[in-house]
Amino acid sequence: MRILIAEDEVQLAEGLKYLLEKSRFSVDIVHDGIAALDYFRQSEYDAVVLDTMMPGVNGIKVLETIRAERSGIPVMMLTAKAEIEERVAGLEAGADDCLPKPFSTREFIARVRALVRRNGNYTDSILSFGNIRLDCNRFELSSGIESVRLNNKEYQLTELFLRHPHCVFSSGHIMDKVWGQESEAGVDVVWTYIGYIRKKLRSLGADIEIKTFRGAGYSLEEAKC
Repeated sequence: MRILIAEDEVQLAEGLKYLLEKSRFSVDIVHDGIAALDYFRQSEYDAVVLDTMMPGVNGIKVLETIRAERSGIPVMMLTAKAEIEERVAGLEAGADDCLPKPFSTREFIARVRALVRRNGNYTDSILSFGNIRLDCNRFELSSGIESVRLNNKEYQLTELFLRHPHCVFSSGHIMDKVWGQESEAGVDVVWTYIGYIRKKLRSLGADIEIKTFRGAGYSLEEAKC
C-alpha cells in the first residue's frame, strides 16, 4: 500500500514516514500543496494524508481539487487540536477522517489502516494464490507449515503481485508503486528484489511463480508442472 503525506513540518513528516514504513507501507512526502497535487497526479496512491495549513496551496484546497477531479481516494486531514473549524472544513471538503494534532503514533497508524480499508482496491489481510499465503499483519509468506518473514520492500512487492495475480507490471510501474518518486535507486533494484522473492517462493515449495514477459514486465502466475 502506498501513501502520500503532505506536511510542511519536515521533522513530523519524516517521523510519520518512518512509522508507516515500519508498518510496510510505501510512502512519499511533500511539504507544500502544489507539490502534493503534482505527486498525486503523477502516481497512484492508496490514501493521502494532508495537513490543513501548508504553503502554496493549503490542504483544504488540495482536497477540493482532488475531489473535483473525481477521485474517491481516501483522505485524512491533520488539523490543529483547538481548531474545530478546520475539522469541519476538512470533512465538508470531502475528507474521510480528521486527526487533530498532537496525536499518538498508535492512533495515527490505526487510522491510516482504517483509511486504506475504505479504498476499493483493499482486500483481506490474508492474501492467497495457489498454495501461498501472505499475512499482511505479520508480514509473513507461508505455504503449509513453512513460513518466511519479508522485509519492507519484499513485502510491498509481494503484496502488489498477490493483490493482482495475472496482471503484468512494468519495471517502471513497480518502481513508482514500491520505491516511490523520491527513490534514488536504479530500475535494476526491481530485478534484484524479484530475485529475492523468487528464491523465497522456491524455498516454500510454491506452486506459483513470478514470470518475466520480455519487453512488458512481470506477472504472478501458476507454475507449470
